[in-house]
Amino acid sequence: MTAYAIARLMPTGQPHDEVLDYIERIQATMDPYEGRFLVHGTAHEVMEGDWPGSVVVIGFPSLDAARAWYDSDAYRALIPLRTRHIPGDIILVRGTGPDYDPHATAAALRASRDGTP
Repeated sequence: MTAYAIARLMPTGQPHDEVLDYIERIQATMDPYEGRFLVHGTAHEVMEGDWPGSVVVIGFPSLDAARAWYDSDAYRALIPLRTRHIPGDIILVRGTGPDYDPHATAAALRASRDGTP
């Protein structure tokens, strides 16, 4: 099932040369895991709440692939190039499948809350 690496990054001004190196080299670290950028370097529109910074979304064929990419020696070597200059938060999350039914999720949550099977 598709999975995503999602980052909210807090750039602090003009990009440092190390950040530019990171951007130039990251795709090569994702290729063995079939990762691809879905959102990168684009403006976002805040509809509710507060969302400072920028958003990056990378798609992978599975959560195992996303985790393997993040834990890979190739990517681990790049991480400091970004983190020395841009603080942020990163999560890995499994996507929903084509058969996902939000009604079933609501029913399960309701049953759990109400203590019914």
